[in-house]
Amino acid sequence: MPEPLHYRYTDADSDYLLVLIHGLFGSLDNLSVVQRHFKDKVNILAIDLPDHGQSPHVDNFSLSVCMSGLVELLDQFEHKKIGLLGHSLGGKVAMLTALTYPDRIDDLIVADIAPVSYPPRHTDIIAALKSVSLDKIQSRQDADKQLQAGIKEVGVRQFLLKSLAENSTGQWHWRFNLDNLAKHYDQIKGWPQTTGVFDKPCLFIKGSQSDYITGAMQPAIQQLFPKAKAHIIDNTGHWLHAEKPTSFNRVVEKHILNP
Repeated sequence: MPEPLHYRYTDADSDYLLVLIHGLFGSLDNLSVVQRHFKDKVNILAIDLPDHGQSPHVDNFSLSVCMSGLVELLDQFEHKKIGLLGHSLGGKVAMLTALTYPDRIDDLIVADIAPVSYPPRHTDIIAALKSVSLDKIQSRQDADKQLQAGIKEVGVRQFLLKSLAENSTGQWHWRFNLDNLAKHYDQIKGWPQTTGVFDKPCLFIKGSQSDYITGAMQPAIQQLFPKAKAHIIDNTGHWLHAEKPTSFNRVVEKHILNP
């Protein structure tokens, strides 16, 4: 990593550090509902992944690059116990980090993703993002209108538009490095060959209406995470922490504070 990852840290004078890792095209603000809930209970480290938010852009995006940036950042913090909570792409980064550095990570919470390779799911989203004429828009509403042709779901467009920013000269830009993420999309949807095992507490949280975790993926999860437990949040999709934040936080809190 050329520069350290951007992060937000809150100190609760706790022995436990909970690291929050967002998903593709997101930023550390995406898990703010978790951060607000736990800020007085445990120490929180929320990060922007490489090529996202205010973190540096990289030449080659991969899960390993994300993991390296995270581990480098963790070197700055000393806690008796470190737990990783990652959603989607962030969940993959969390899983790979726990498998690669099992002595450094004590707890793992994975939100709606599995340690497997997925078919392309973001082709239409990437095309829609690239279709936005950033030099011609004057507001997020203008960008939203352009996105509508390729992305019908209002919630998805609102999520993406959170990363649309205007600089001091009035030029609009995506905070995420769209071209690089698109170029290395195979790294994002894939899963590397791993030989490690994370034999410590591990919780997979699934949205009942999401197909990101299926029964067919259970053997892969159990092989790498033999102590994995599962919890399904009813009437939620892939963005389960945003759709039902109270339920999500309750499940996480029970796992962390009342194991």
